Amino acid sequence: MILTSFETGGRAIVIGTGGIGTALAHALEASSAFADVMLIGRRTDPALVLEDEESIAGSAKAVAQGDGAIRLVIDATGFLHDDKHRPEKALRELEPPHMAKAFALNAIGPALIMKHYLPLLPREGKAVFATLSARVGSIGDNALGGWYSYRASKAALNQFTRTAAIELRRTRPHAICCALHPGTVATDLSAPFSKQGLSIQQPHEAAENLLMVIDRLQNEDNAGFFDHKGLPITW
Repeated sequence: MILTSFETGGRAIVIGTGGIGTALAHALEASSAFADVMLIGRRTDPALVLEDEESIAGSAKAVAQGDGAIRLVIDATGFLHDDKHRPEKALRELEPPHMAKAFALNAIGPALIMKHYLPLLPREGKAVFATLSARVGSIGDNALGGWYSYRASKAALNQFTRTAAIELRRTRPHAICCALHPGTVATDLSAPFSKQGLSIQQPHEAAENLLMVIDRLQNEDNAGFFDHKGLPITW
């Protein structure tokens, strides 16, 4: 893959060491479009823990010390389920601990990433901050219901993203802040819920599709929400 829309010599940062995040970092390294690619997560150096703003701020400070403009930041974090929590099918299944965790990891953490990483983007030339949202976070596209905590936390992420993008435009007119839906990907996050017959991408395929969308983003796409084919999704 060749990313041609970014100025040469820049740096790319991927936050999130899960299946998609790792695949994105590998694809960016293989593209040679950036002078340096960093993958940051809970166990990297610097470390970034979504529930700990101090670690988010510290990682941003460490990243800012490097040479070259930061042209691309991808937030590839997200939470759908764990051993204790599963997506709710009905209101009676709502539990405050699950809801709190979903909002902490899908909305509050990413919002704090924006708080500390958006100021690192250069004031001139194309730069992109992309966060991985989900189509089920779209209020207008919701026709099936269910998955309350995941839907609501991703909807909150979408609002954070759009609002931050509006503010970003005031100081960095060439920067783009957007939300991306990666589609269904064969990762631990989606494995228990991948229906037979559903189009499922391998992580490397999802990474390539997302990077192609990012490469095609233009100035007017700031504050947008797009799927892995580059098509807009209603908020």
